Amino acid sequence: MTRREVLSLAALPLMAQTKTLPTAPVSVRKCETYNEDFYEIFNAMFDELGGAAKLVRNKTVTIKLNLTGSPGLRLQGKALGLTHYTHPKHVLAMTAVLDRAGARRIRFVESAWGTAGPLAEYMLDSGWPVRQLTTAAKQVEFRNTNALGGFASKYVRMKVPHGGWIFPAWEFNEVYAETDVMMSMAKLKNHDTCGVTLAMKNMFGCTPASIYGNDAGEGEPNESPTSGRDQVCHVGKRQPASIALPELDPNSPRDPFYRMPRISVEVAAARPIDISFIDGIETMTGGEGPWIHPTKGTFGGVGLAKPGLLVLGTNPVTTDTVGTALMGYDPRAPKGTPPFHKCDNYLLLAEEAGLGTADLKQIEVIGGRVEELKYPFPMSA
Repeated sequence: MTRREVLSLAALPLMAQTKTLPTAPVSVRKCETYNEDFYEIFNAMFDELGGAAKLVRNKTVTIKLNLTGSPGLRLQGKALGLTHYTHPKHVLAMTAVLDRAGARRIRFVESAWGTAGPLAEYMLDSGWPVRQLTTAAKQVEFRNTNALGGFASKYVRMKVPHGGWIFPAWEFNEVYAETDVMMSMAKLKNHDTCGVTLAMKNMFGCTPASIYGNDAGEGEPNESPTSGRDQVCHVGKRQPASIALPELDPNSPRDPFYRMPRISVEVAAARPIDISFIDGIETMTGGEGPWIHPTKGTFGGVGLAKPGLLVLGTNPVTTDTVGTALMGYDPRAPKGTPPFHKCDNYLLLAEEAGLGTADLKQIEVIGGRVEELKYPFPMSA
């Protein structure tokens, strides 16, 4: 860790003392299977937070799904929704809840891996009931935001409010600007680079590979991207297409354990999250997808788990903090302590950015006690 990193993280407790960080209640549920009445469960969870209608009535709700990696990659042959994808039953139920709460339009988004093709086709390849989703609300859209995709006319620059660490602003498909309510539907998982991946880390998938991908154009975006974003984002070996602002400091660390926690917070700050949902009924451990090495990853291996948990909140930092605690980890753990034993703690970085509090003592948890509900993930205490 460099001297600059040490000084930055050392300042976090002082910053927390000198400004009041946003907080919001978080609803949790014990839920053992995917055969429950999620419409009723989600309505009850929203009611505990003040009701869905006050959040979505007469508004366009954009739902960022977690469809990370190719649909052909599976862990131990399991269905994608049982390991690392958002579960389609949750999306169907959530769509019905938001529609009946008065949402004007519901738009599903993801920057689908290695393609700028239609998101509906990608979801069909993943085994999703797209026709049911299409009729689950008055107006439903599917948008692959890896590029303009034939439905958008431009990219929109959204500034990082606190100035950023890596990039001062991010380019997004214009649908993210045409959004009244942004929802992140995440999975309760470890992450090989960021320790955990929950509502905030899920938003990294909003970034277009046409601009930030390995095969992005140097000048104009590549509207037919076929790769990931590791060369630009994770290791900083190249800059994004020049339509985007360059890095703030080309001499900053090229270490993904430094860069990705900061980038994850930047993206979540630039395109703020209004509703955060985390599915922890069934999931995987040790990483974010089946491509993680079975024995050599950051957590020493991957596996399957059934925590039996659901989490819903209106502040992404408080929601992710509760989610991290439910995994058996200390949300305020410093770098060197699991799950942040390799990387910087993005929850503390989110505090530094002023997005919310990562202090469990400042968060009202409704629906159960964290100590009684938590499920031990790898390397948890």
